[in-house]
Amino acid sequence: MKILTVCGLGMGSSLILKMNVESVLKQHGIQASVEHMDVSSAASANADLVITNAELVDNLQHLSCPVVIVNNYIDSKEIVQALQQAGIVTRGE
Repeated sequence: MKILTVCGLGMGSSLILKMNVESVLKQHGIQASVEHMDVSSAASANADLVITNAELVDNLQHLSCPVVIVNNYIDSKEIVQALQQAGIVTRGE
């Protein structure tokens, strides 16, 4: 499974989100490749899931994979909720 974490420039905040997504996935025993990138690159990338903020979600709605929103990139509970919404983490985990 390939997950993209996306911010405007693909530098700081998407990297922070990537590290926190990896941490949540590890806690739930889920293996995935997580990459961070800017919104322009993500618009043409191939992934199973994209995680971004509410400001950028409209730029990515055309993708064939689910796009979920996380606004607080360091809030593990919000990340878990987004992964649950995408069906990656189940509610019982």
